[in-house]
Amino acid sequence: MTQEADRSPAQSGAGPGHGPVLQPAVAAGTGQPNAAGQARASGQKRAAGRPPRKPQGRPSLGGGEPARDRELRAQGRETVRKLLEAGMVEFEERGFNGVRVDDVVRRAGISHGTFYLYFSNKEDLFKALLRDALHDMEIVAGDFPVVTGDETGLKVLRQWVRKFFAAYATHSTVLRTLSSANAPGEMFGDGLRLFFTITEAMTTGMTAAAEAAGRHQEKGELTAFACLMMLERVNFVITTEVELPADEMADKIAEIMFAAFGLAVA
Repeated sequence: MTQEADRSPAQSGAGPGHGPVLQPAVAAGTGQPNAAGQARASGQKRAAGRPPRKPQGRPSLGGGEPARDRELRAQGRETVRKLLEAGMVEFEERGFNGVRVDDVVRRAGISHGTFYLYFSNKEDLFKALLRDALHDMEIVAGDFPVVTGDETGLKVLRQWVRKFFAAYATHSTVLRTLSSANAPGEMFGDGLRLFFTITEAMTTGMTAAAEAAGRHQEKGELTAFACLMMLERVNFVITTEVELPADEMADKIAEIMFAAFGLAVA
């Protein structure tokens, strides 16, 4: 077991949260939802095969609570990566409640003592994986385009929906856990904020062109929220054992969203 020198603060994790639970009414000027409800789904998470390896430089590679005040060397980051990969497979195969630290270290080929140098427990490990998911999904939210009511608008919307599909597929184990009965109860706040952020981006992007043309759209937040829930549920299903044509589904959802906001190609 090799311990690493502590140098300087590493990235600390954002607290996690449940999945599609947001009601999109907005408190004026706060950027926060006024109210939230919780929607749980009991779908099982059993996609075949090992999840793809995440690239270097992920937020999770800073480790968990025990490593938050240390700058990890290359060997430490590699150990963290192995634990994260093993944890991802275990969460996928067993569900959050079924995973033990024993399972993770056995799969990673790493000792218990080394595990606790980087993570406090399985919840801490899951939170590190969640940081990656939140990071990538927030980038997707920030990339939501201004959608115009023409063929170009529909094209860029299709591209964005496919980008959402790709990010969800990469982090499907974590995102499905957040929106299922397996989600840890304390992991609510950041998941809620993520869905609010995406809803807000969708509302702005889908209504900006109409507003600029003087056509005010009523209850755009509710329409965006309904579209987001459809988008999340389809991805939930696609990343389980149910086989659906992802690209065709993405394009169909884009067309539904386009129509839901009263946009139509002439």
